[in-house]
Amino acid sequence: MKFLRNILGKLFFPLIAALLLFEEWGWEPLAALFARLAHLPLWAWLERKVTQLPPRWALLVFGVPMLALLPVKLLAIYLFGKGQATLGLILLLGAKIGGTAVVARLFQLTQPALLQLRWFAYWYPRWKSWKEAVLADIRRCAAWRAGQAIKQSVKTWLQAWRGQ
Repeated sequence: MKFLRNILGKLFFPLIAALLLFEEWGWEPLAALFARLAHLPLWAWLERKVTQLPPRWALLVFGVPMLALLPVKLLAIYLFGKGQATLGLILLLGAKIGGTAVVARLFQLTQPALLQLRWFAYWYPRWKSWKEAVLADIRRCAAWRAGQAIKQSVKTWLQAWRGQ
């Protein structure tokens, strides 16, 4: 069993790593961007209502957007199959970015209620620990360090360019 888990881990690690990196990169900024809508009175009212939900309803409100995006993602796959790769990619990326923004903001709003669910309170810290361990592995690899060096070089160049 351990051998199988090890093989599956190595096979799926790049996919899991890519998803976790996207979530890590996008979660906070997209949630903050979405939170700006709270300046609108109706949106602020909706957010207040979401924060007041009991745990089971909070779970439903948090989970529905993820399920609602499934048909959009299936449409993107259909478009890929029909040779509409560009349109499929745009749709898939839009769904991923928009979905992450909505889910991240909803999680911020529902997290206190969700943590009242015994199973969620049990699994959430374990998920966070596992995710941090995977991200630590990614950050130790040579490709990540090279990417960070390139990012820093571009930042330095842009700062110098703006200063001139």
